Amino acid sequence: MAKGTTDSNQTVHPSEAPGVKRESLVLNNRSMSWITDRVCGIVENRQPFVWWILFVPSVLLASCLGYTLVYLVSTGVGVWGNNQPVAWGWAIVNFVFWIGIGHAGTLISAILFLTRQKWRTSVNRAAEAMTLFAVVCAGIYPGFHVGRFWMVWFLAPVPNSNEIWQNFKSPLLWDVFAVSTYFTVSVIFWYIGLIPDLATLRDRATTKVRKFLYGMFALGWRGGNRAWKHYEMGYLLLAALSTPLVLSVHSVVSFDFATSVVPGWHTTIFPPYFVAGAVFGGFAMVLTLMIPIRSLYGLQDMFTLKHIDNMAKIILLTGTIVGYAYIMELFMAYFSGNKFEGDAFYMRIVNGPYTWAYACMFFCNVIAPQIFWFDKIRRNLVVVFIVVMFVNAGMWFERFVIITTTLARDFLPGQWGYYSPTWVEWLMFAGTFGLFMMLFLLFIRFLPVIAISEVKGVLPESDAHYPDWQKLKKGRAGADA
Repeated sequence: MAKGTTDSNQTVHPSEAPGVKRESLVLNNRSMSWITDRVCGIVENRQPFVWWILFVPSVLLASCLGYTLVYLVSTGVGVWGNNQPVAWGWAIVNFVFWIGIGHAGTLISAILFLTRQKWRTSVNRAAEAMTLFAVVCAGIYPGFHVGRFWMVWFLAPVPNSNEIWQNFKSPLLWDVFAVSTYFTVSVIFWYIGLIPDLATLRDRATTKVRKFLYGMFALGWRGGNRAWKHYEMGYLLLAALSTPLVLSVHSVVSFDFATSVVPGWHTTIFPPYFVAGAVFGGFAMVLTLMIPIRSLYGLQDMFTLKHIDNMAKIILLTGTIVGYAYIMELFMAYFSGNKFEGDAFYMRIVNGPYTWAYACMFFCNVIAPQIFWFDKIRRNLVVVFIVVMFVNAGMWFERFVIITTTLARDFLPGQWGYYSPTWVEWLMFAGTFGLFMMLFLLFIRFLPVIAISEVKGVLPESDAHYPDWQKLKKGRAGADA
């Protein structure tokens, strides 16, 4: 095999310094080969029956999404439950919900990478993939919400014969720029991180088709020192570029509401509140996906209880920030002396048609995560999974409360209305979950769910899977003495 080639037993990594003796390099590679075998085995072996049980319904739900989109375009957006004054319904609720889910991937990959948090290496690949698929689901809603979706390209500031230009003062247009930039950088960041592992799959491939495809996307990677040097610098620069996007994207999404004069929206707390909520919901979705994967594929020694404990702590922190934002909204509605603002929150919480939604939101997002104060709870997989499912539901209710309850009770009682989704919206929302799960399951099937090269760089040399390692290590030390 050529020098620098990556395979299951000879994976060259920058953590292995050039001055290391050949004997120790071979021993180190032997001790780490179980990581390659375990992760690549998920791609190379047949999927368990549970994978098919999840995949087939996901494909069916994604097909329902396709049907509802065709029906929507052929009939018109009137098939949605949008009305006056609730011109924004589930379309924008679900758009903000999916964008929020996509925040944890970039946070884990970029910010935790820059702060040298080693525990991120076991979850960053799946979180990045989750980000991409969530943004894809999110982009469907505003694209079709414009009505004539074949004219959506007018959102891009390109010259056109009709001299139709965008309103650059509108935060709705800022959304287009922010989300498209976020998606583009996230794709590049995800793909760059995949290259060394794609080369490993290429070298282990047993068929010409797999070898060709993995080799094509591996871009000729051979794992030499020069390649690793440029790779790490490029990864670092992309991480630095992605970090501001974590803060900017959902801040811009919050401007859709905060720059208006509608009671309940016109507040300066929305940007940090939305960012904290996005990280909160994103980490909950990562745990929702990774806890079953951990058990299904036997990844307990790479995605450990320590990882789950750290992520539960972040959920506790961001959930507390979200609870603080809820209370500050109520305080400012009272302290401002603005009658419209006070009445908007009174009807949202006490005497309105959607008080049940506010109660669900507050319980799921503020009260339920407080159980993570206890160490034993954070390491109980069943309880953690139940709590993060509450958080997932609570974050959807948060977007529903912000958008629907605010619009349903405007300035004048004569303009009040009630919004309820139609069957098209129900089926479309379920279809986006099907699309998301279908893409994520395909990702597990064809790409390494854990970053092999990064995990090898943070694990200790000794490993319980190879008991002879300690003997070999002691024998080498005795020979050197």
